[in-house]
Order: sequence, then structure tokens, then C-alpha cells
Amino acid sequence: MAIYQSAPDLPLYIDGQFVDGIRQFDNISPVDGHLVSRVAEAGEAQVAAAVKAAHAALSGPWGQLSVPERVALLHRVAEGIEARFDEFVAAEVADTGRPESLARTLDVPRAIANFRTFADLAATSVNECCETPQADGGLLFNYTVRKPLGVVAVISPWNLPLLLLTWKLGPALAMGNTVVCKPSEETPSSATLLAQVMHEAGLPAGVFNLIHGFGPGSAGEYLTRQPEIAAVSFTGESRTGSAIMKAVADGVKEVSFELGGKNAAVVFADADFEAAVAGVARSSFFNTGQVCLCSERVYVERPIFDRFVAALKERAEALKIGYPDEEGVDLGPLVSQKHRDKVLSYFELARTEGATLITGGGVPVFGDERDNGSWIRPTIWTGLSDDARCVREEIFGPVCHISPFDNEEEVLARVNDSQYGLACALWTSQVGRAHRLARRVHTGIVWVNSWYARDLRTPFGGSKLSGMGREGGRHSLDFYSEISNVCIKL
Repeated sequence: MAIYQSAPDLPLYIDGQFVDGIRQFDNISPVDGHLVSRVAEAGEAQVAAAVKAAHAALSGPWGQLSVPERVALLHRVAEGIEARFDEFVAAEVADTGRPESLARTLDVPRAIANFRTFADLAATSVNECCETPQADGGLLFNYTVRKPLGVVAVISPWNLPLLLLTWKLGPALAMGNTVVCKPSEETPSSATLLAQVMHEAGLPAGVFNLIHGFGPGSAGEYLTRQPEIAAVSFTGESRTGSAIMKAVADGVKEVSFELGGKNAAVVFADADFEAAVAGVARSSFFNTGQVCLCSERVYVERPIFDRFVAALKERAEALKIGYPDEEGVDLGPLVSQKHRDKVLSYFELARTEGATLITGGGVPVFGDERDNGSWIRPTIWTGLSDDARCVREEIFGPVCHISPFDNEEEVLARVNDSQYGLACALWTSQVGRAHRLARRVHTGIVWVNSWYARDLRTPFGGSKLSGMGREGGRHSLDFYSEISNVCIKL
């Protein structure tokens, strides 16, 4: 990881060139507070230049490529990431502080898979066609064609920086669009490295553009207000999604939003107890709780409630908190001091609301440079009512509240009583119950006896404040393309 220890300068990438911004901002390690890099911030004119370059590229060499040629380029990008695997791991770890093992087994492999999966889907997709007899004895032959939307603005979050950026880039490019990407200011490193890979892979100038900066009054806002963008794909906070929606409303842009969640896990008394405890521990504390799919609300059937709370407490206290490269480390820090302050404010709120603290509730003390980082203990509460803010608002940290329930209808009503609708995990040995409840839970995805596992070809997205639109498989191809009908009279 030595490549990121010398605090390099991270540039913008506009129209096939690496360029400086109007100023620089610091990228700080959440592990120990040291300076990771100095990042170029894009000004309004540079954002406009990136969009202009992307728009021009649509009618350049990129626009003349066949689907097989685009697919070959995307496979070349995947190979480029693979060739620089360790550098991408280092970049992800430097920005997020996550365990190196997680970056090696999840983040970077998924980035490679995202490009390959959507390249192959684009190569094998089949368009619709139909024949319609006419009263005069003639025949209408109809078929569909996919056309690029145009310039797509991709705004990606800090919690899974490379994974979620490539999740959007893969299908956007596979469908022939050009892109302007704005990664989170908290995690700029892997996106900058990806720009190098894109450059080396031979993507024509303007097809992929990278701008760094912040949200309101900075690069993010400048990008969403550009009249030449055709669509915005955003993953992040619900409030930011609402602001983007307002910014693009006048231009009637296509939008795909994957926003926040206050997800539930439901454990029935008939569940495999050990599997359920392990599953909920993972869904509550994975990536230090910084996944929009994490379970912050846990409902446990009353006969096993006390036993479950004790077992999850034991699991949480056994999690190893430490340096990213430590053997057996389970949890890294939160992404920043600012985010830790937010999570800690909920710890104080929970005390005010009358929660019973089962474990955690504070900050670990290491006695070394890590005390300058953004660390926090995994935390479990009980005793709050369903209308408590800590039960209703997304915290986005390694926390969960556990509450007992008595029957299916009760717990279903409580699970659905949320302004969010992203994910739910059901733990039960009764197949009929699983099918019955899964149809009635108001979320975009329901896991049964599992969590955070799915086929990339399936739809992904949420409802209510958790977002709009679906991505994954053909759903991504649909979003990132203009589907037109051609009607021919024979």
C-alpha cells in the first residue's frame, strides 16, 4: 500500500486528459487521521467542460463503435483492474479503512465482475419483435432498438466506492452512453485509479470523465444542473436525492436513485438459531454498519428474545476492531470524523429516549495513532418504542435495536411502518411463511435465511424514501438506454 503513503495529488480526468482543479482539498485517513492525498476540486467551468467533452464524444469514434467493439473495450477495462488489483485494494483501504480482506474479496472482484457482467449482457441481449396482420392483408413488422441516452451523470457514495461506481459505469458504457463521474469527496482514490485504467484501455477521449468535489455549491450541484446531461444515476442519502430531483425536474431528466434504508431483520422462533445470530450480526455490523442494506431494526419472536439478545451481544463483543491489514480483523473505522460525530449523536439520543444499552455505545481507546481516527464500537440497544427516532431514522453505523414480537401480522405491520423501503431479512424454517411474508413486505429486496447475496442479473432498488428505479441485469440496460420501436409496413 506504499503507493498511497506519500500523499499524492489526485487530478481530474476531462476529455482524455489528467488536469488540475481550481484548488485542492485534503483526503484524510479514517484509520489514524494522516493525510492520504491532495485532491483536485473541479470548478463550475471544468464541470461544464467535462459534460461538453462527453456530449461531443457521442458523435465521435465512440458513437461509431458496434456493440461487440464496446464490449471488447469493457472487458479490457476489467482486465486493467485485474492487472492492478493490489493498487485498487490499497486505494479502497486508504480511503475507507475497511479490512484489507474485505477489499480483496468484495470490492475489487465486484468491480471486475460489474464490467464483465454488463458487457456480456449487452452482447447477448435480445430485442423484441412482433408481426401484426392488417385489415388490407398487409403486415406490420415491429422491432425494438436500444439507443444511448446521451451523457449520464454518475454520482457515487463513499461506503462502497469502487463497487457502486462500477455498478453504474458498466451498464452506462455498455449501452453506448458517455459519462461524467463525481465520486464522494471522502473516497476519491479508487475512482482516480480507474480513470488511469480507462485511459490505458483506450476509451476515446470524452467517453469517461472524472470530476472531484463536494455537493451543494460545488461539483455535484454543478453537474446535476448541466443542461446537456440526459440522466442522473445517484446512490447516497435521501435528502441529497431529493435535491437532485429538484435540480433536474425542469429538464425532465431520467433518474435512478438508490437512497437510504432503515432495514429490518425478523427472526422467528423456528429459525436455525445459530444461523440467525450469525446472519444478523453480519447484517448489522458488516463494513462497520456502512451499507444501505444493513439491519438497524431487529425483531425477534418473544420465546427466543432473551436468548437471542445474549447471543448477539456475545457476537458483537467478539468482533475484532483493528488496522486494515491485521489478521482476523472484522471492523474498520467509520469513514470520517464527521460521520462518527453523527453516529455518536444517535448514541446520546438513544440514552435520552430511554434505550437499554446491551453493548457498545462508545469509542474504543487504542493508546496509539488510531485514537486520531474515526473508530466506534458495535452497539446494540433494546427497550425503545417503534416511534423512537433511533428506531425510525437511518444511523448508518454498526448499530441495531432489538425488539420482541408475538405473531406474523404484528411484526409485518411494524416492519412496514417505515418511511424507507429498501431491504428486509427473514429468518425462519417455514418455507410457506417465508413466501407469504416476502410478498407483503414493502421493500425492494427480501432475503430469506440470508443477507447481502444475490445474482447481478436481478433487479435492485427501493421504494418510498429508499429510492426509485431498478438496476441490475436487463433493468440496468433499460435504464441506460432509449428503447425505440421501428414499425415497417410489409
